[in-house]
Amino acid sequence: MLTLFYFLVLEQIFQGLHNLWQGLRWLNLAQRRAGSHSGFYAPRVALFCPVKGIEPGLEQNLAALTGFDYSNYEIFFTMASGEDPVRKIIDKLAASSKRPIHIVIAGRPDGCGEKVNNLRAAVQQAAGGFDAYVFTDSDGRPARNWLARLVAPLADANLGAVTTFRWFFRQGGGFCSALASAWNAPVATYLGEHHNNFCWGGGTAIRRERFEQIRAFEYWNGSVSDDLSLTHALRNAGCSILFAPECMVPAMFDCDAANLLEFTNRQIVITRVYEPRLWALGGLAHALYCGAVLTGIGIFFANLFTGAPAIHILLLALAPPILSMARGVLRLTAIMEVLPEWKSKLLADGWIWTLLAAVVPFLSLWNTVVALFTRKIRWRGIRYELLSPGQTRILTR
Repeated sequence: MLTLFYFLVLEQIFQGLHNLWQGLRWLNLAQRRAGSHSGFYAPRVALFCPVKGIEPGLEQNLAALTGFDYSNYEIFFTMASGEDPVRKIIDKLAASSKRPIHIVIAGRPDGCGEKVNNLRAAVQQAAGGFDAYVFTDSDGRPARNWLARLVAPLADANLGAVTTFRWFFRQGGGFCSALASAWNAPVATYLGEHHNNFCWGGGTAIRRERFEQIRAFEYWNGSVSDDLSLTHALRNAGCSILFAPECMVPAMFDCDAANLLEFTNRQIVITRVYEPRLWALGGLAHALYCGAVLTGIGIFFANLFTGAPAIHILLLALAPPILSMARGVLRLTAIMEVLPEWKSKLLADGWIWTLLAAVVPFLSLWNTVVALFTRKIRWRGIRYELLSPGQTRILTR
């Protein structure tokens, strides 16, 4: 057992040091992009935002979409039913907005996710009257310059798409909300200056002709994941995806224990179906981390009871969590560079993204195990079974 522990902990220390180096690179990327000029490319944009139901801060989130420092865009709010209570908020916004707002009623989905169905209907309504499409979510609150900065890199006609990611701020003061924020944070650092980027549905920009060229609509057939299906379409067409950390989207998030597990399990089940290699590698990494820490703690207490030397075992067992927290500090520093207006809240809740970084792999390992045994998820009140990336069964509405 002691030999196994030494092997696990040394592997984790080397991995942790590598992750620190990657964290420094990500910080450098964030600093460079935050201080760079966005460019002057300003195509005519169709901004698509699927909506469903009322959530905390929704009116402020949707209002932010109407107030970008960008003159040439129109907003398409798309929903399954005209009876959705969010319709009243959108009607109110439309009456006061300086930007054209369109309301798209998509109807109930059939063999695909409701969000995908909503987006398909909105894109069809927008048709060919726009130069670029931008996809966003209703739970984010992007800055005023967000749209201009997200579409500017599309000046490179060879680029496939531009994407960013969210940063959760807990809405309430509960531990589960804090853990959800900590769990979400490392996903942002999977994106960077490499060829393995994926699109995120809450912030992706793509030229209209590129969207049509890669046959994105076909990849949405039978899909529950709009962003990962778009990612597959781009990759299969040999198109690159640029990550724009300067466009990170603040999102308020609040949950209890049940919602935390529902959210995190759903994300990993979707990952297993659409990105099985990433799911397997992530699960292995979390298993090695948890194995090293738990084995070390077990040996420490066993040695303590028998009188054998123990303190060095405990110090080694704590090395991987300390390295995880150190990377959390780098990640937090980078986010303060790209979200300066949120700096005070980031500092006040800094323990979430630093101290809790040591706990996140245990939750992620649980999510991985759950995804091993089920392909069923619950999303916005609808239960789905993900049979394959192109086949979804709706279980209950």
